[in-house]
Amino acid sequence: MSKTILSVDDSPSIRQMVSFTLKGAGYAVVEASDGQDGLNKAKSGTFSLILTDQNMPKMDGITLIKSLRAMPQYKSVPILMLTTESGEAMKVQGRAAGATGWLVKPFDPAKLLEVVKKVIG
Repeated sequence: MSKTILSVDDSPSIRQMVSFTLKGAGYAVVEASDGQDGLNKAKSGTFSLILTDQNMPKMDGITLIKSLRAMPQYKSVPILMLTTESGEAMKVQGRAAGATGWLVKPFDPAKLLEVVKKVIG
């Protein structure tokens, strides 16, 4: 069975690029359009990895990560931030919330796959 990844981003073009890249490597992908949508989808399924943007309407990425980490099924699931935010202070906040890693947009598809393979195989 392929591993399922939840991709949370308010940009349809980024979600499309992430999905295309990950599906091409054999992963199943579920898309969410903002943090609240991502949290709802996370509650209704089980994911091997969650990729989230930081700046989104309804709920930002760090709030989403904190909410997921509070749920028993997501205590140890890798969560990667995929965002335009590259400042050290934001990265520290992300790590404190429970982010596993950080990728900056625009992302390199090969780099995304390399990181995903590293965290979930």
